[in-house]
Amino acid sequence: MKAMILAAGKGERLRPLTLHTPKPLVRAGGVPLIEYHLRALKAAGFAEVVINHAWLGQQIEDYLGDGRQLGLSIRYSPEGEPLETGGGIFRALPLLGDEPFLVVNGDIWTDCDFTALNASINSAPIQGLAHLVLVDNPLHHLAGDFALVGGEVRDDGSLPRLTYSGIAVLDPRLFADCSEGAFKLAPLLRAAMAKGLVTGEHFTGRWVDVGTHERLAEVERILAVKP
Repeated sequence: MKAMILAAGKGERLRPLTLHTPKPLVRAGGVPLIEYHLRALKAAGFAEVVINHAWLGQQIEDYLGDGRQLGLSIRYSPEGEPLETGGGIFRALPLLGDEPFLVVNGDIWTDCDFTALNASINSAPIQGLAHLVLVDNPLHHLAGDFALVGGEVRDDGSLPRLTYSGIAVLDPRLFADCSEGAFKLAPLLRAAMAKGLVTGEHFTGRWVDVGTHERLAEVERILAVKP
């Protein structure tokens, strides 16, 4: 399976750090955020990674190159103007192929082990169009996003909700009716949920949406005590 890291965000809430540095190259514990993902993907058995980028994206290419130094093959999907999550993935589909692929938001930090996702998806293709990793609702998003019922993800406000982690396995068929341009991923997922075509799992490990200086500091604290 291939993997894609979404790295096109501008990171406006992390200014001034992101005025001259793309958000995925902001460091935590002395290491760029995106490098934690790449190391984890390599450890989980992934060999091919696609990275999209927009704001200061050339810096990402200059830093990571073709991925050889990390034991990976990295290809890039430059956007110029950001295409949102859905549009960015859609543009990168020719690089990702026809099989389901893992997608990870570049602006999260987690100790999620991608090995199980890689192994399970390779041995048993996803049932439907998407498989989402959900986490407990953080303080900044207490309402959550979706409900998880018996392994199925539902967009049902009457049920207890969890938060979408930014980690998912997606089938390219999810984008069958899409066209080039900027659009969000969430409406596609909700449409698939309405048809019962989205599965999920609840991850209870460490996960931080690194969207602010406070949350970046939280990652620094975790790394300071992490064995």
